[in-house]
Amino acid sequence: MNIDEMQAVWQQMDKDLKKQKKITNTLVMKMTQERYKNKFGKLATYETLGALVCFVAAIVIVFNFGKLNTWYLALCGVLLTVYFVTLPALVLKYLYAIKAINIDVASYAVTLKKYLKAKNKLLLVQQLGIYLNFVALLLVIPVFSKLYKNKDVFITPNTTWFWLVPVLVVLLLVVSKWGYNCYVKITSSAENLLKELE
Repeated sequence: MNIDEMQAVWQQMDKDLKKQKKITNTLVMKMTQERYKNKFGKLATYETLGALVCFVAAIVIVFNFGKLNTWYLALCGVLLTVYFVTLPALVLKYLYAIKAINIDVASYAVTLKKYLKAKNKLLLVQQLGIYLNFVALLLVIPVFSKLYKNKDVFITPNTTWFWLVPVLVVLLLVVSKWGYNCYVKITSSAENLLKELE
């Protein structure tokens, strides 16, 4: 084999290696994109189901709004309806925005910047949701007591509420903390996945 033939073989091998490297990089990016989307898939399913429950509750309040016959019950009903529509819609908006980030379109820095911005918005909405959940808990009791039992808890308080509300607040605190920690864990895991691409 002469020198020209050896150079041709080496050039062909170099081309093949570059082609193989490009294919490997493409496969790694596709696999990473799939793993990234899967991180948020289960969460999106749970949030979608939760949003449907909230939307149904809002519809129930709207269709039975006439039963809320005092100004304070009507105010509670309006605030609760706004809560049941707005918060789930915001959570779904930011969750699907973070899930839709395409990691192989832009550069690593741009993708990470996009991700961090979406992550911060999602976690901010979750934090807001924790506080609003406590307000919603206080609104749910009078509204649904009036809708389903035709009782105004402000006029005829029930002794059950004196022990039930603190128990529900503690339960809500535990569930909210657990849910927020799940979000932090999933978003941190996705961020680490993106950082592996660097």
